[in-house]
Amino acid sequence: MARNKYDIDESLETPFDLSHLKRSLVYIKRYSKQMIAAFLLSVMASIISLLGPELTQKAIDIAIPNKDVSYLIWLSALIAGTIIISSLLGMVRGLIMAKVGQNIVYDIRSDLFEHLQKLPLAYYDSRPHGKILVRVVQYVNNVSDMLSNGIVDIIIELLNIIFISIFMFRMSPKLALVIVSGLPILVVIVFIIKPKQRKAWQQVSNKTSNLTAYICENIEGVKVTELFNRQEENKKIYKRLNQLLNKVWMKAIYVSNLVWFAVENISQWVIAIMYIVGIIFTAPAVSVGVVVAMGTYASRFWQPITNLANLYNRLINTIAYLERIFQTLDEPIDICDAPDAYDLPAINGDVEFKNVSFEYEPGIRVLNNVSFKVKAGQSVALVGPTGAGKTTIVNLLSRFYNVTEGQILVDGHDISKVTLKSLRSQMGIMLQDTFIFSGTIEDNIRYGRLNADFSEIEEAAKTVKAHDFIVETENGYQTQVNERGGRLSQGQKQLISFARTLLADPKILVLDEATSSIDAKTEQLLQLGINQLLKGRTSFIIAHRLSTIKKCDIIMFIDDGRIVESGTHEELMGKKGRYYELYTAQYDDNAVVKAVNA
Repeated sequence: MARNKYDIDESLETPFDLSHLKRSLVYIKRYSKQMIAAFLLSVMASIISLLGPELTQKAIDIAIPNKDVSYLIWLSALIAGTIIISSLLGMVRGLIMAKVGQNIVYDIRSDLFEHLQKLPLAYYDSRPHGKILVRVVQYVNNVSDMLSNGIVDIIIELLNIIFISIFMFRMSPKLALVIVSGLPILVVIVFIIKPKQRKAWQQVSNKTSNLTAYICENIEGVKVTELFNRQEENKKIYKRLNQLLNKVWMKAIYVSNLVWFAVENISQWVIAIMYIVGIIFTAPAVSVGVVVAMGTYASRFWQPITNLANLYNRLINTIAYLERIFQTLDEPIDICDAPDAYDLPAINGDVEFKNVSFEYEPGIRVLNNVSFKVKAGQSVALVGPTGAGKTTIVNLLSRFYNVTEGQILVDGHDISKVTLKSLRSQMGIMLQDTFIFSGTIEDNIRYGRLNADFSEIEEAAKTVKAHDFIVETENGYQTQVNERGGRLSQGQKQLISFARTLLADPKILVLDEATSSIDAKTEQLLQLGINQLLKGRTSFIIAHRLSTIKKCDIIMFIDDGRIVESGTHEELMGKKGRYYELYTAQYDDNAVVKAVNA
């Protein structure tokens, strides 16, 4: 799928075919017993209800002319009984299918969520998150009823047509032929409208996705919106997206209603013609009771056809959403365990990059033939201008992406040949974009190591100097924090995230701008904790504040996807190269002024 944003429609890479519908049957088969039971109940209810017109015919042609009151009462009781029994059977069937429908929702949504957990970061980088969310929630809700009640209803309505036809032809073949004569016309109309319906509901799917994406983006950026007073402009954008959705929705409804309109008109004309034929052209061979009964059967014959027309509209709607759901489930899991992958044994922390090149997009290299070795326990600082490839290096080491060329070795093991779980369980990673989940502070620190006890959590917090501010909150470690840590400062969120990383006790530690949002005083305290943590661990540190990496064993200056310089702080300062220029520009006021004036 191409990169897009909230106002760009998503495009389907493959057209819908029967294989999509067959795939959805997988979810139906899991509840086949319940659906068969519901089906049998529906059949029984349908057959019992069809006895009504025949009983009515007997009442008109026999009981009333003969003034047989007891027979008429008996027939009336039977008619009432058919109504009650068919209603009870329908109610039980409805309860069964409601449960089946919810189970199907649960299964599809679980499969989607499980697949999303395995997709690479590139998938999330290439589309608004709202367009992912709408598939997991709204689209699944929209298809569930069709995959449960809808399938059974289609079968039931088809059987109803067959049963009613049998009753009609048994009572009056000539009038029955008149009643079914409108079907060929309806079939032609449906096939003409079908392509337009599918296209119309795909547009509804696109515009719904766009609107959801914008709402999610707007909620996540609400602070920036208020800061820059963008409310009025955002309202205009929302109004435009909402109007587009309303427009395509109404168009889809108009197209879909053409089927219903055709069914209603054809059925009424056919029933009218049936009465004319029955009263004028077949009398007195056909009794009044037969004509009345055939009129009831005619209405009942076209009612399931009307229901099928509505189900057809729902099916076209469902297909548009199924296409999106299966498109998500078909997204390739590029970052996964190889078929012969093995568990990475306990590591010391040796790391080697061998001629590594990487492209986020084909033809655009972010890293170009990068090679280096790091011994276990060494600390490595990655510095350089923004976009040079520093974060890419640690992302490749963490195997968030696969290398385009070359190899990455940990203790001599190619990380592409070991299981992801065994690799990442021995790494501690604190990314530049910290994320705090809704829940308690304790839950957030324990997130990466669920079996940790409270003393270990507290010790990790003390190491990173987060303990003091945590105990000052209203409930200490049990303080509830909002999604993304809305009640915490950016520095506090980073400290909690850092404690979460430390708790894992990793052999390889990755710190991507770990202290970027912490004030200078807190940074000095935190640095003491970092220095203790780095002992005995291989660490990769990305930092723009060069004061935090002066004591690192290796400092690599990255620019344009290459290692330009490498050495200790003293060695690089002595070379007076790129690192020297960056360091002096950051700490020499005169150099800063010169750089700005230049």
